[in-house]
Amino acid sequence: MKTTYLTLLAGALAVVAAVSCNNPSQHRDETQAKLTTKSDDKEQISASTESQPDTIKKSIPSETTGKIGKANVQINYHSPGVKDRTIWGGLVAFDQVWVTGAHKATAVKFDKAVKIDGKEVAAGTYALFTIPGREEWTIILNKDYEQHLADDYDQKKDVLRVKVKPKTLDQHQERLKYEIHATTTEEGAITISWEKVQVSLPVSTNF
Repeated sequence: MKTTYLTLLAGALAVVAAVSCNNPSQHRDETQAKLTTKSDDKEQISASTESQPDTIKKSIPSETTGKIGKANVQINYHSPGVKDRTIWGGLVAFDQVWVTGAHKATAVKFDKAVKIDGKEVAAGTYALFTIPGREEWTIILNKDYEQHLADDYDQKKDVLRVKVKPKTLDQHQERLKYEIHATTTEEGAITISWEKVQVSLPVSTNF
């Protein structure tokens, strides 16, 4: 009697094991549920990170690259934030040479000659300074790009100076931002945006 009971129990266990092995859809469903949960968690974390405000206090080392005509343009700068400060006429004085960034001078590199304001600028690396004004800005390219802020700025080393009109942005730009835009196959511009002000330096390779 005992032997018969053990035999029946063993048979029942074998049937259960066989059914489990032959039902892969259940296993796939469980696995898929785990993967979905992980994916959802990742999306929630990403969304949470993107919605966080900019809390970095220091200026961020930044680089912008692009192409205007056949010339590759590279800009290296430090990007300060507004941080609820008065920028124009406050942190950045009007009518004074400004490094247009922070820490080291902003460096602009052209790998081919370009034309700016009708003047040819040879391939090379230059410091970009500005003189912000209420109604007009002066954008400067200077030979000495290896300097701290504008401490050693020397006007005698200017390659060119260009007068431009500032534009008011519709949206607040928290961090100083350089961008390189190609408008045609031979022309484009370098734009500088911060707070609600933007200035643009036209660049051409049409000689």
